[in-house]
Amino acid sequence: MRAYRIDNFDVGPAIASVDFTPPSSGQIGVAIYACGLNFADLLLLKGQYQDTPPLPFVPGLELAGVVTAVGSDVEGFSIGDRVAVFSGQGGLADYGCFDAARAVKIPDTMSFADAAAFQITYGTGLVALEHCARLQPGETLLVTGAAGGVGLTAVEIGKRLGARIIAHARGDEKLAIAKAAGADHLIDASEDLRSKVKELGGADVVYEAIGGDVWTAAFRATNPGGRLLPIGFAGGEVPQIPANHLLVKNLTVIGFYFGGYLKSHPHVIRRAISTLIDWYQDGSLRPHISHKLPLERVDEGLELLRNRKATGKVVITLRDET
Repeated sequence: MRAYRIDNFDVGPAIASVDFTPPSSGQIGVAIYACGLNFADLLLLKGQYQDTPPLPFVPGLELAGVVTAVGSDVEGFSIGDRVAVFSGQGGLADYGCFDAARAVKIPDTMSFADAAAFQITYGTGLVALEHCARLQPGETLLVTGAAGGVGLTAVEIGKRLGARIIAHARGDEKLAIAKAAGADHLIDASEDLRSKVKELGGADVVYEAIGGDVWTAAFRATNPGGRLLPIGFAGGEVPQIPANHLLVKNLTVIGFYFGGYLKSHPHVIRRAISTLIDWYQDGSLRPHISHKLPLERVDEGLELLRNRKATGKVVITLRDET
């Protein structure tokens, strides 16, 4: 089978022909139809991700496909089931074996591409905003990087939860995408974020994916008693948080990492994914996929993420869905 594998961090990944092994106990084998790319994949390729596996490995954190084999001690899955898997690795290949606990069945109405673009971004958004930050109807939610993978879903989910949304992104095209997803107010990345948010009454909850100066400006525009979620650091700079400001303004900074929650609070993740699939089926959510590319163009897809030229998700297709 084909696999986009990395054997050496200094050399980089390449498509290789590798043997497929059957699933072991607790695993399912999956014929992979689509794999969603994430910023974390860029870190994986450099060995800088917090969950980087030992070499050699195949990146690709989330995928969708059809169950082809079921290992021992697996209940609830059968050959032919359509599934989405938060794999952590292995998604950029024709086939893979994954822990059944990381898989969920998907409805026939959900395409494999949508399913591959679904779990991490929407799961992060719902658990972070509802479970962690306790976002309430009528509160103001500031989303930075609001046209990216995690940001755009936060706009959708925040709107569904009844919040007023301030979207921050770069350029008219990205801001228009955030507006279409439900944003009430738009701030271009070229503008002074702190002053613009303050003019709108400040933020009660901040969903921040950029880091650096953007975090600092968002932090200073947060209302007393507000909650801040550092979701990622796409700008490359991990911010330092002044504890004295937390004290004076009664602010709360809440860390959330989807993969970590899957290990420590799996019931929360399962409940969130079930809710999100229900919302998908009733038409409330539709993943925005800006690019669908074959495996042979995976480097191009990663470059789109690296240069922030994608909106929503980039999905790599391994098989034709028709």
